[in-house]
Amino acid sequence: MSAGRLATTTSSVSAGTGVLKAEIKSEVKSELKAAPRQRTLARPVTVRGKSLMLGVDATVVIQPAPAHSGVAFVRTDLNPPVRIPATVEHVAPRPRRTTLKSGDVTIDTVEHILSAIAGLRIDNATIELNAPELPAGDGSSALFAEPILEAGIVEQDAPRKVFKIREPIVIEEPDGMIAAMPFEAEGMRVVYDLDYGTQGHRIRHQTFSYNVAEGDYIREVAPARTYSLREEAEALQAAGLCKHLTPRDILVIGDDGQPIDNAYRFDDEPVRHKTLDVIGDLSLIGAPIQGRVLAVRSGHGLNRKLAMKVREQMLAADLRRTVVDGKAMDIRAIQKLMPHRYPMLLVDRVVEVDGSRRAVGIKNVTINEPFFQGHYPGTPIMPGVLLVEAMAQLGGLLLANVLEHTGKIAILLSIDRVKLRKPVVPGDQVVLEAENIRATARTGHLKCRAIVGDKTAAEAELRFMMVDPDIE
Repeated sequence: MSAGRLATTTSSVSAGTGVLKAEIKSEVKSELKAAPRQRTLARPVTVRGKSLMLGVDATVVIQPAPAHSGVAFVRTDLNPPVRIPATVEHVAPRPRRTTLKSGDVTIDTVEHILSAIAGLRIDNATIELNAPELPAGDGSSALFAEPILEAGIVEQDAPRKVFKIREPIVIEEPDGMIAAMPFEAEGMRVVYDLDYGTQGHRIRHQTFSYNVAEGDYIREVAPARTYSLREEAEALQAAGLCKHLTPRDILVIGDDGQPIDNAYRFDDEPVRHKTLDVIGDLSLIGAPIQGRVLAVRSGHGLNRKLAMKVREQMLAADLRRTVVDGKAMDIRAIQKLMPHRYPMLLVDRVVEVDGSRRAVGIKNVTINEPFFQGHYPGTPIMPGVLLVEAMAQLGGLLLANVLEHTGKIAILLSIDRVKLRKPVVPGDQVVLEAENIRATARTGHLKCRAIVGDKTAAEAELRFMMVDPDIE
C-alpha cells in the first residue's frame, strides 16, 4: 500500500445527601448538554488478508452497532459464535501484541483495528472475525481505516460518553513509562517519546504529539507500520511466527538503522506507529478519554496497565452516580424474582439494570449479620464465599431479564477466576456488578465484581443453568 493512496461510587449511601445528588445531577446534565453524539459505521466493511503472527487467512466484517453497545469482537468460526467485548478486563498478556480472551477463546493482534476505530472516533461497532487473529495488511491500521472512511460514519441519537481524567495516573517500569494527566482541551492528546538509548544509532530518538479529537488520523497515524529490528524478526521466525512475511511486507530495521528492502513512509514512522498502538490499546478503557497521555518507550503491557487504571476510575465514577440516583429495584421487587430469604438474601437493592447486559446492586453490611457471630467474631470479616453468593444472586437477577429466561431460576453451575482482594467488614457498602458475557436459552456466563469504595473486594466468572422453579 503506497503512501500516495493513503494521502487521499461512594462507600456509603449516607453520602447521597440532597446536596450531593443535586451536584451530580447538575454535572450529568452539563455533560449531556455539551457531549457530541455517538457514532457508528454507515454500512458494514469487509477486510481480508493474512494475519500478522500466525499467517492464517482471515476475514473481518466490521458491522454498525446500536448506541451504547460499544465495541465487541465475535469469533464467527466457532459454534456457537463467541462474543468478546473490547475492554481491558478481557486482555490476555502476550508479547508484541494485544490479545483478547474469553474462556479458551482468543483473538490476537486487535490493536490496529481498535486504533482505526478509535482514531476515527467511532463508539459502537461489532467486529466479526472468522479466525484467531486479525488481518495484518502492511502492519499499519490503514487496512481498516481507509475502508471505514469510505463506507462513511454516521451520528447516533445518543450523547457520547467521555471520561475526563481528573487525577494523574503514572505507570513506571525500568524500561518505560506511561501516564494520563488532566487536559483542559478537548480530546486525548498522546505525546510519545521514543528513545532506545544505546540502540539510538539504529532508531534515532523521536517524539510525536497527536490529538485524537483534532488530528487527521488517516494521514498522520494510520499509514505508520509496525516494525522490528533484524534480530527480533529472525527470532520471531525461528519461533514459528511471521514466517509468511519478508522485509518487503513489513518494516525490518537493519544494522544501519534503515529498513531492509523497504523505505520509511515518514522520517519518524516508528514513533507514529507507537502512537497508533497507544490509541488502540487505550480504546480498551471502553470510552474515549479527555486527557494528556505521556509515553516513554511504552509497549502493549504498559498501555494495558494504564487502560486498566483509567477504566477502574471510570467504573467507580459510574457506580457513584448510579448508587446516588438509582431506583431500579427495591427489596420487595427482588423478593418477587428471587427464591432466597433472610438470612441468605444478600442483595438489598438493584440500582441499575441495563437490559440483559449489565446490572448493579447494593449489599449493606451491618454488625447484625448472622455470620459475624461465628466468623472471626473478634475481627468481623464477611466470608468470601458469601461475597461470591451475593454476586451470584445479582447475576441471577440479571439473567432473569433475558426474554428466554422469564419465569426461570438461575442455578449456579461453576465458579472460575475467583479473587478475594479486600476484606469486607461491618459498615461497608458493597456495590455488586454483573456483566453478561454470554447467555443462551438454558445457560448464562457472567463476569462479576464486588466493590467497596473505589477498591475491588472480590471478582469471579460465574456460569448458571436456567431451570423451571418447580425442578426437583
